[in-house]
Amino acid sequence: MNALILLIPAALGLGLLGLGLFLWMLHSRQYEDLDGAASRILFDDQYNRKDTSP
Repeated sequence: MNALILLIPAALGLGLLGLGLFLWMLHSRQYEDLDGAASRILFDDQYNRKDTSP
């Protein structure tokens, strides 16, 4: 029963921390262009690499 005194506030604190981080990511527009990020893997970034060997 004494463990609940520590576990309940810890769980609530971690939940609030996760919610705060999620809201911060929404505010900083991390989830704006999901289709662009998904299609970016299909294109070859050959010119941005340091080694240009095939």
